Amino acid sequence: MFIPIKDDAPTIRKPYLTVSLIVANSLVFLYSVMQGHEGFQVLTFQFGFIPYELINSRELIPELAISPYFTAISSMFMHGGWMHLIGNMLFLWIFGNNVEDYFGPIKFIIFYLVSGLAAIALFTIFGPNSQIPLVGASGAIAGLMGAYIVLHPRARVTVLVILFFIQFVVLPAKVVLGIWFFIQLLLSFSGSSTGGGVAYLAHVGGFVFGWGLLKLLVKIRGRGVTPSSGQRVYRMRW
Repeated sequence: MFIPIKDDAPTIRKPYLTVSLIVANSLVFLYSVMQGHEGFQVLTFQFGFIPYELINSRELIPELAISPYFTAISSMFMHGGWMHLIGNMLFLWIFGNNVEDYFGPIKFIIFYLVSGLAAIALFTIFGPNSQIPLVGASGAIAGLMGAYIVLHPRARVTVLVILFFIQFVVLPAKVVLGIWFFIQLLLSFSGSSTGGGVAYLAHVGGFVFGWGLLKLLVKIRGRGVTPSSGQRVYRMRW
């Protein structure tokens, strides 16, 4: 297991939206936990995205009925546990601030949400009859990671490696994110798209969408390069 801890890619803009997303996700999770175990489960089924309900236009629990078009968004702010939340927020902070710096806050939040929808779409295509609520920001964050690898492939990322030993190593972002994507791809086809509760296919969908869109945008509009402290800061000049 390896866990990214920080990167060395500088930014110009303050990451207000990235921080706001971290706060919003944390507050939603804290509210859910405060409802107790039963209340937490109710909120998960009510605001999590369930592919079966969208594909079959049928609510599994009618008394908790909310449009699946709404839960496609609300599910991005729900999490299944403390480690789920902490892991996602760590990745959001490390990779989100640089993507926000490139887009600016308004286009960043649009990109974030659309990446999450792309992740949900791929998950639904391969699991149309899944009745397990899909929750978490990881699909949207995977989109940010796909964008990051286009913008900062050579950024140095400090990673905590936990195998038979525990050690910090510094690797190029393209190596860290490439390994991460390969693992998600491998796990998504290892027997179940949900991987025992983790929607690996959603991660793949979000990452591919973010990577593909940024490749296109960079080709059309360029990176908006600004030298800074020996690094390259990519900021879109819209």
